[in-house]
Amino acid sequence: MMPASGRRIWYERPLMIAVILVVHLFIAIAMVISVLLQRSEGGGLGMGGGGGGTMGGLMTSRGSASMMTRITAVLAAAFMSTSILLAILSGSVQTSRSIMEQPATEAPAQPAPAPTVPLAR
Repeated sequence: MMPASGRRIWYERPLMIAVILVVHLFIAIAMVISVLLQRSEGGGLGMGGGGGGTMGGLMTSRGSASMMTRITAVLAAAFMSTSILLAILSGSVQTSRSIMEQPATEAPAQPAPAPTVPLAR
Protein backbone atom coordinates (compact mmCIF):
# COMPACT_ATOMS: atom_id res chain seq x y z
CA MET A 1 0.00 0.00 0.00
CA MET A 2 1.32 3.36 -0.97
CA PRO A 3 -0.46 6.56 0.04
CA ALA A 4 -1.02 9.44 -2.37
CA SER A 5 2.09 11.23 -1.13
CA GLY A 6 4.29 8.45 -2.49
CA ARG A 7 5.88 7.62 0.88
CA ARG A 8 5.80 4.10 2.23
CA ILE A 9 3.78 3.31 5.30
CA TRP A 10 5.98 2.76 8.37
CA TYR A 11 4.84 -0.80 9.05
CA GLU A 12 5.62 -2.29 5.63
CA ARG A 13 9.38 -2.73 6.04
CA PRO A 14 9.37 -4.58 9.40
CA LEU A 15 6.71 -6.93 8.06
CA MET A 16 8.79 -7.62 4.95
CA ILE A 17 11.87 -8.25 7.10
CA ALA A 18 9.89 -10.66 9.29
CA VAL A 19 8.62 -12.63 6.28
CA ILE A 20 12.10 -12.84 4.73
CA LEU A 21 13.52 -13.88 8.10
CA VAL A 22 11.04 -16.77 8.36
CA VAL A 23 11.92 -17.88 4.82
CA HIS A 24 15.61 -17.54 5.73
CA LEU A 25 15.15 -19.83 8.75
CA PHE A 26 13.33 -22.47 6.67
CA ILE A 27 16.12 -22.38 4.09
CA ALA A 28 18.72 -22.79 6.85
CA ILE A 29 16.90 -25.81 8.30
CA ALA A 30 16.52 -27.37 4.85
CA MET A 31 20.20 -26.79 4.12
CA VAL A 32 21.24 -28.50 7.36
CA ILE A 33 19.02 -31.47 6.53
CA SER A 34 20.37 -31.71 2.97
CA VAL A 35 23.97 -31.62 4.22
CA LEU A 36 23.26 -34.31 6.80
CA LEU A 37 21.59 -36.55 4.20
CA GLN A 38 24.62 -36.55 1.91
CA ARG A 39 26.83 -39.59 1.96
CA SER A 40 30.34 -38.73 3.09
CA GLU A 41 33.68 -40.49 2.66
CA GLY A 42 33.70 -41.82 6.21
CA GLY A 43 30.07 -42.89 6.21
CA GLY A 44 28.68 -39.94 8.19
CA LEU A 45 24.94 -40.02 8.62
CA GLY A 46 24.40 -41.02 5.00
CA MET A 47 20.70 -41.58 5.49
CA GLY A 48 19.91 -40.97 1.87
CA GLY A 49 21.16 -44.34 0.79
CA GLY A 50 20.38 -47.85 1.75
CA GLY A 51 22.15 -51.15 1.51
CA GLY A 52 22.98 -50.59 -2.16
CA GLY A 53 23.60 -46.87 -1.97
CA THR A 54 20.37 -45.93 -3.78
CA MET A 55 17.52 -43.70 -2.79
CA GLY A 56 14.77 -46.28 -2.51
CA GLY A 57 15.89 -47.96 -5.72
CA LEU A 58 14.92 -44.90 -7.71
CA MET A 59 18.37 -43.51 -8.47
CA THR A 60 21.89 -44.82 -8.54
CA SER A 61 24.32 -43.70 -5.84
CA ARG A 62 26.00 -41.39 -8.33
CA GLY A 63 22.68 -39.82 -9.32
CA SER A 64 21.55 -39.32 -5.74
CA ALA A 65 24.87 -37.69 -4.82
CA SER A 66 24.56 -35.36 -7.79
CA MET A 67 20.98 -34.51 -6.87
CA MET A 68 21.86 -33.83 -3.21
CA THR A 69 24.82 -31.68 -4.27
CA ARG A 70 22.57 -29.61 -6.50
CA ILE A 71 19.92 -29.25 -3.81
CA THR A 72 22.57 -28.12 -1.32
CA ALA A 73 24.00 -25.64 -3.83
CA VAL A 74 20.57 -24.15 -4.56
CA LEU A 75 19.78 -23.89 -0.85
CA ALA A 76 23.17 -22.28 -0.18
CA ALA A 77 22.57 -19.70 -2.93
CA ALA A 78 19.09 -18.96 -1.55
CA PHE A 79 20.53 -18.65 1.97
CA MET A 80 23.18 -16.17 0.81
CA SER A 81 20.58 -14.19 -1.15
CA THR A 82 18.24 -13.87 1.83
CA SER A 83 21.21 -12.98 4.06
CA ILE A 84 22.24 -10.13 1.78
CA LEU A 85 18.62 -8.98 1.38
CA LEU A 86 18.11 -8.95 5.16
CA ALA A 87 21.34 -6.99 5.64
CA ILE A 88 20.26 -4.39 3.08
CA LEU A 89 16.74 -4.06 4.49
CA SER A 90 17.75 -3.87 8.13
CA GLY A 91 20.54 -1.40 7.39
CA SER A 92 18.13 1.05 5.82
CA VAL A 93 15.82 1.18 8.84
CA GLN A 94 16.63 4.47 10.54
CA THR A 95 14.99 4.05 13.92
CA SER A 96 16.96 4.94 17.01
CA ARG A 97 17.17 1.85 19.19
CA SER A 98 19.95 2.87 21.54
CA ILE A 99 19.00 4.32 24.89
CA MET A 100 22.08 6.55 24.69
CA GLU A 101 20.70 8.34 21.62
CA GLN A 102 17.41 9.28 23.31
CA PRO A 103 17.15 12.50 25.32
CA ALA A 104 16.51 12.25 29.05
CA THR A 105 12.83 12.66 29.83
CA GLU A 106 13.03 13.43 33.55
CA ALA A 107 15.52 13.85 36.35
CA PRO A 108 16.51 10.71 38.23
CA ALA A 109 14.43 9.98 41.31
CA GLN A 110 15.82 10.68 44.76
CA PRO A 111 16.89 7.56 46.63
CA ALA A 112 14.38 6.33 49.18
CA PRO A 113 15.34 6.77 52.83
CA ALA A 114 16.67 3.71 54.59
CA PRO A 115 13.91 1.70 56.22
CA THR A 116 13.79 1.79 59.97
CA VAL A 117 14.00 -1.53 61.71
CA PRO A 118 12.53 -1.90 65.21
CA LEU A 119 15.01 -2.97 67.85
CA ALA A 120 14.80 -6.52 69.15
CA ARG A 121 13.69 -6.91 72.78
